[in-house]
Amino acid sequence: MALEGRRVVLGVSGGIAAYKAVEVCRRLGDGGALVSPVLTPDALRFVGALTFSAVAAEPARTSLWDAPEPSPHTTLGRRADLVVVAPATARVLAAYATGLSDDLLVATLLATRAPVVVCPAMHTEMWESPAVQANVETLRRRGVTIVEPGEGHLAGGDVGVGRLAEPEDIVAACAAVLAGTQDLAGLRVLVTAGGTREPIDPVRYVGNRSSGKQGHALADEAAARGATVTLVTTTARPAAPGVEVVRVETAEEMERAVASRSDASDVIVMAAAVADFRPKAVADAKLKKADGVPEVVLEPTPDILAGLGRRKPPGQTLVGFAAETGDVVAAAADKLSRKGLDLIVANDVSAPGAGFEHDTNQVVILGPSRMRQDVPLSDKRAVARTVLDAVASHRRAR
Repeated sequence: MALEGRRVVLGVSGGIAAYKAVEVCRRLGDGGALVSPVLTPDALRFVGALTFSAVAAEPARTSLWDAPEPSPHTTLGRRADLVVVAPATARVLAAYATGLSDDLLVATLLATRAPVVVCPAMHTEMWESPAVQANVETLRRRGVTIVEPGEGHLAGGDVGVGRLAEPEDIVAACAAVLAGTQDLAGLRVLVTAGGTREPIDPVRYVGNRSSGKQGHALADEAAARGATVTLVTTTARPAAPGVEVVRVETAEEMERAVASRSDASDVIVMAAAVADFRPKAVADAKLKKADGVPEVVLEPTPDILAGLGRRKPPGQTLVGFAAETGDVVAAAADKLSRKGLDLIVANDVSAPGAGFEHDTNQVVILGPSRMRQDVPLSDKRAVARTVLDAVASHRRAR
């Protein structure tokens, strides 16, 4: 049922186990998936593209350069509900982990925001090498599902760990990932992203360094898990297909956009970095240096999160973010209780690689009954996945 109607990109790389991928392709199709095979040039040394074309929903693709569309990797990546690589060689693992886009398969893996399942297969010595294991751990931290190789006969008469998992186990893993990613189906999710800009004059503003990457990752992940998503954002970053995007600039504009949609939302995730203060008076024309140093008097902006907490309707889940320095957890715990939140995501923006402008983040999720979950430094999409796992768990527990 989880596979029915889902678009699955099946990546096949150049190992002797590539012949097993034909059965994986067939079983995915039997489960109702629409399979798009992508074969590396090395895979073609072991299996033929025509075989996969005959079994799959559409012709197999083998190159970045002979596709009908100009960017086949982005087309495949954007429309995929899941990408599975079986077998995944040491080369593909390394290329994916380090972002080395040297063929259509790795380019698709880098271009997609869909969940990814990777099924390694290689000789025992290669599988156990520190380099391969480091790449596997990197992918795990980023949220990639790894289907571990089994033990048995390998190429050349060897026996050991490194044998590709059985096709039925690979398909079961794909179905489990897809089933898990639909846990927000039927819910209306409102996400805010980016830092607000509070104008001083037509040129200058009071703001912060928020890029909106974490909020956008949350919106995209919620949409991938079946939710109807509205994203209120201050940035021009693209959003996943199907996400309603509302662009704002100031805290007041964000408050209006959120307030008009809050009652209809099942989940609200306030990931935006809303300015706490704004200039009390905004100059109509650019302030000139020749006129001397201006005196900018600040006043508080609307506390959007506190307002949502005060009027939260029954059944709604409200998630706040706390970008802090110093004692991050204590500050977030205070905010959790003081603003009537269900969950809060705290991050130390002074920590290396975390917080504003980075592609990675390191957070602590706090909830009721002293619930605490520490999320190590991870890709922001992986952090979004963990945050929404906590949301789904909180809603189930009510």
